[in-house]
Amino acid sequence: AAAPGGVKVIAIDPHAGNDRGPQELEGFQTEAVGDHEIFNSNLRAAGVADRVTHLRAFSDEALTEVTGSIEVLYIDGAHRYAPARTDIRDWGRRVTSGGTMLIHDSFSSVGVTLAIIRELMFGGRFRYVGRARSMTEYRADLPAGAGPRMRNAVRQMAQLPWFAKNLLVKVLLTLKLGRLLHRVTGREPEWPY
Repeated sequence: AAAPGGVKVIAIDPHAGNDRGPQELEGFQTEAVGDHEIFNSNLRAAGVADRVTHLRAFSDEALTEVTGSIEVLYIDGAHRYAPARTDIRDWGRRVTSGGTMLIHDSFSSVGVTLAIIRELMFGGRFRYVGRARSMTEYRADLPAGAGPRMRNAVRQMAQLPWFAKNLLVKVLLTLKLGRLLHRVTGREPEWPY
């Protein structure tokens, strides 16, 4: 709704019943039907159903269906390393100079974080702008030279303690040790996103 008139908004999601979340990699076709219905319902409720083109495809398949460059790219896909890396690398190439790439599950999901380390932490194109919880913002405007690249890498490395904390919370919750976590933090534990 905030995009100016004439701007193309494209959403890519297969709603295939896989990679829905932790421990939900395969076999959720029934839930996928509901996911697709909820997605369309949310578009209608927001009054943007006529402005958003939905490609019901996997992101690697949609690369050839979307033409031109991208000003704002939002990645919230599979949390495994290979698909996350492919999204960051292949779709990131399409972001215009000065454009923005937002990545969800950053420094929270192991696969997404490893993909960020491989593709962005020491890269020469995207500048790390910052993080709000597990949402990171990168801008395609990193100045040339070793100094800017090193500072950019250090700013991202500073997020690794938060990543380690998230991993610890996930391990404790997986081991059903949420009560221990509650005693230590004083808060009801929740799965970090």
